Order: sequence, then C-alpha cells, then structure tokens
Amino acid sequence: MRRIVIWLASTVTVVVLLLGYHTSTSSTATAAGSSSTAPAAPSTTSSASGPPTPSSGTSGSSGSSSGTKTWTGDVASTRWGPVQVSITVTDGKVTGVDVLRSPDGNPRDTEINARALPVLVRETIEAQSAKIDMVSGATVTSDGYLTSLQSALDQAGI
Repeated sequence: MRRIVIWLASTVTVVVLLLGYHTSTSSTATAAGSSSTAPAAPSTTSSASGPPTPSSGTSGSSGSSSGTKTWTGDVASTRWGPVQVSITVTDGKVTGVDVLRSPDGNPRDTEINARALPVLVRETIEAQSAKIDMVSGATVTSDGYLTSLQSALDQAGI
C-alpha cells in the first residue's frame, strides 16, 4: 500500500510539473508588429516596432545607376515566430541581406538568432543562392530564413 501512495504522489508531481512548463512561444500580436525597413548596407538583424512589412514584392528602391535593387521575401511563419529577409542586388549579384523579422519572443530566441543569423547572411552572400547549410541549434530559424530568402531570390530572378 505504501508503494502505491508514493507512486501516485510522484506521478501527480510529474504531471503538475509538465503542465506548468512554459515553452518559448511568441504571441501573434508581438510577432506581427516587429519589422523595419531594409537599408542598402548588409546587416544581420533588426527588430523595430511599426506596421508590418508587406509579405511579398519588391521594395521599389533602386540605390544607384549601377542597378541596385532591394527585394523583400515572403514572411515565413515558424513555430517560434515569423522570419523575413530582404536582399540587396547589384548588377545581378547579392550584395547584402537584411533580416527584417526573426523570432524574438524570449531571451533564448535572441541569443540563438544573434549567433545564427550572421552565419546565414555571410553564407548567402558567399553562395549567391539559398543553397546554404542550416545552423545547428537554430534549425527552425534557419528553415524560415531559407524560405523567405528563396522567395526574395525568386522575385529578383536569381
């Protein structure tokens, strides 16, 4: 009888702990409100409050007579939050990548993205395509990044 009581008490404790565990999920309202405009210079992350960026299309900015244009990829919804990138293309070559949106629901998301996004941006510029490796430990963000990047590359015709 004593073993049954101990087993029941430990089972109830484990169930209560599991139900009380909060995972890192960002709310839709918070995720939809973070965006920024794409600068011509390459950068890794930016996150500012403001109206959401259109989910696709070009941002009609042409930087100079040398044929510089910026293309904004579709928003890729991931389980941790939206990911969106824009690319700057000069004379048919990707010269910059700006991450407009990335998961930022908690400090861990920010920590992961601070490490992963610069690697993804660098590899994109080196590869000139979306055929790059995912970053270990940031699989969800990497997948969203690649989806949005491919959308922007398709729009640019690269």
